[in-house]
Amino acid sequence: MGSLANVIIAMAAFVGTHFLMSHPLRAGMVARLGLGGFRVVYSLVSFATLGWVVWAMREMGPEPFLWTAPRWAWLLGAALMLIASILLVGSLVGNPALPGAPTVEAPRGVLAITRHPMMWGFAIWAFVHALVWPQPSVLVLAAGIAILALGGAAGQDAKKAALQPGFWPRWKAQTAFVPFTGPSRSWWPGWPVMLGGVVLWLVATWAHPKLGAPPVGVWS
Repeated sequence: MGSLANVIIAMAAFVGTHFLMSHPLRAGMVARLGLGGFRVVYSLVSFATLGWVVWAMREMGPEPFLWTAPRWAWLLGAALMLIASILLVGSLVGNPALPGAPTVEAPRGVLAITRHPMMWGFAIWAFVHALVWPQPSVLVLAAGIAILALGGAAGQDAKKAALQPGFWPRWKAQTAFVPFTGPSRSWWPGWPVMLGGVVLWLVATWAHPKLGAPPVGVWS
C-alpha cells in the first residue's frame, strides 16, 4: 500500500524538474547537450517522473472523499472540460508559443481568448478533477498540474520576452493571460477547432470509464 507522501514527492519531482529544465537549467543544458540532446533528456526525465506519479497514484488504494460533489458540479465540470478541449485543440493552430512556430500579426481563434490556451486547458482539467473527485491524492495531482500549467505559462512569458524582444511584448499587449480579459472580443475559434474540440471531448469522456473512472458527459 502506498502513501500520500509518495504521491506528493513524485508530483514535486515531476513539477520541479519541468520548471528547472524549462528555465534556470535550460541554457546550460542546451549548451552542453545541444538542442536535440536537451529535448531527449527533457523527455526522458518527464516520462520517468510522470511514471513515478502514476505508480504512486495506483499504489494508494482506497481513499476517502473529502466532500461529495453535487450533480451541478458534475454538469459544470463536463461543460468546463469541453471548453478545455477546444482550447487544447486551438492551441495547436497558429500559436507562436510553440517551438519553431512563426510569429503572427494578430491573435485569432483561441489565442484571442488567451495567449496560453494549452496551459489553461490543463489548469481547467485540474480544477474540474479537484471539484468532482476530491480524494487526497487527486487533489495533490490537480494542484501540481495547475501549478505547472499556470506557473509554466508565466515562465514562458518571461522566457519568450527574452528570446523575442521585438515580438513577444507586442504579442502580450494584444493578448490576455487570463482568458476573456484581453483587448480582443473576437473569441470565435472557428469551426475546425470547435469540431476538433468536441470530438476530443467526446472521445475523452467515452474513454473515462474504460480507464476506471466514472462515466461523465453525455455518457453518464
